[in-house]
Amino acid sequence: MTEMFEGSFTQQEPIPEAGIAAAERVLRSGRLHRYNTAPGETSEAELLEAEFARAIGLDHALAVASGGQAMIIALRAVGVQPGDRVLTNAFTLAPVPGAIAAVGATPVYLGVTEGLALDLDDLAAKADRGSVLLLSHMRGHLCDMDRLMAICAAAGIMVVEDCAHTMGAAWNGRASGTFGAVACFSTQTYKHLNSGEGGFIATDDAALAARAILMSGSYMFHQRHGQAPAVEVFDELTYVTPNQSARMDNLRAAILRPQLANLPRQCARWTERYRAVEAEIAGTPGLQVIDRPAAEDFVGSSIQFLLPGWDAQKIEAVLARCAARGVELKWFGGAQPTGFTSRYDDWRYAQAEPLPDTDRILRGLLDMRLPLTFSLADCALIGRIIRAEVAAVYQQG
Repeated sequence: MTEMFEGSFTQQEPIPEAGIAAAERVLRSGRLHRYNTAPGETSEAELLEAEFARAIGLDHALAVASGGQAMIIALRAVGVQPGDRVLTNAFTLAPVPGAIAAVGATPVYLGVTEGLALDLDDLAAKADRGSVLLLSHMRGHLCDMDRLMAICAAAGIMVVEDCAHTMGAAWNGRASGTFGAVACFSTQTYKHLNSGEGGFIATDDAALAARAILMSGSYMFHQRHGQAPAVEVFDELTYVTPNQSARMDNLRAAILRPQLANLPRQCARWTERYRAVEAEIAGTPGLQVIDRPAAEDFVGSSIQFLLPGWDAQKIEAVLARCAARGVELKWFGGAQPTGFTSRYDDWRYAQAEPLPDTDRILRGLLDMRLPLTFSLADCALIGRIIRAEVAAVYQQG
């Protein structure tokens, strides 16, 4: 009998009961706006920011409306101006170059390695093309952060980390998001915390934090941010910083706080599922698993593999055969962008120079979500299906 997978690749776990109860309290109060508090009350958003700052180990955290807004505000806060060039990954998702375009700047794309990390040789070669790097840890793959920071320090490049896929991850024991000047996180449904939409900005830089708080729309209530810098830091910024109305509300903050408390356990569960799939597909003829460096403590909320050198027709056959058995794979090499698989050459608002090595890698790149609603047995089954269908197409020659 042919094995079939019948689960959903988009079904997330329910919000914890503690989060539901907290959300109900917020709803019954009617005080959803983060600055609408009763006397003596600390808002859910302020409590969440304090807890997130402690969890990541940085001085200041700001809860905002989305991960995309976090990047836009962070780029403006570090001084990116219209007409500037910003270095960034060619292998990323559309909100990353979108954030660069939103501030009037132009992305300069950097290549990807077969380990799906930023190509540091390409960074070194293009280090004179921009003074800011928006570093996307795409799909949870961390590059050698020690070498990256050395390259950037030598070239005077400021690093903004996009940690949408690496909340809870680390490099050599140091948390993702604590290397650059500022870090951006997402709490969109398919990320490591789920509030539908939402995000964080985190930094140790007091002036940068003050600019971000004002840009998010503090309406002079910056004293209500427990993780804000001292009041005097705001003095010279208050009247020259535009309000972007990008605050997170108390309802989303309420459902995030219990999830944040449980994040380490959830990260471990994701990586267990990653390893279960990886164990099944490793050694499949024609399939290349992604090497994960020993220094990388990753969170396996998705898994990627390569079909190197395969032509489009054969990859499409694998996609169709897996889909027929209930396994949804995404392909970054398709002729047209589909869902979340757009590439740097699809974003036509910014001219991109060819990246032949990156193109070669993306042509064979397949990607799959691993929601925590999957059991380890589910993941093993999925891995067996992928192995069988890849092998079947490969053997056809």
